[in-house]
Amino acid sequence: MNIVAVAACPTGIAHTYMAQAAIEKECKKRGIDVKVETQGSMGIENELEQDEIENADVVIFAVAIAVEDEDRFDEKKDEGKVLYVEPGELLKKPEKYIDEAVALILKK
Repeated sequence: MNIVAVAACPTGIAHTYMAQAAIEKECKKRGIDVKVETQGSMGIENELEQDEIENADVVIFAVAIAVEDEDRFDEKKDEGKVLYVEPGELLKKPEKYIDEAVALILKK
C-alpha cells in the first residue's frame, strides 16, 4: 500500500507537523509506504511529485485551509481515493483515519 498526504493548518506550524508525524507513525506501524507534504508558513515542504501522487493508492488531506495546487489531485478525487480530515481530529485518532484510508484503497 502507498499513501500520500497533505497536512496544512491556518498558521502552518503545530497542527501541520503534528498531523504529518501522526500519519507517518501510524503508517510505519502498519508497514504502509507514506509521504506527507506540508503546507504552511514555511511554504510547501516535502512536495509531492506528480508521479508519487499518481502511484498512490489513496490521498489523505489533513487540512484546515485550502491546499495549494490542489488540482494535482483531481484524478484521485475522480477515483474516490481522497480522504479529508481536520488535522486536530486526525491527531486524536490517527488509527481511525488510516483505517478509513485503507478502506478507500480496498473499495472497488
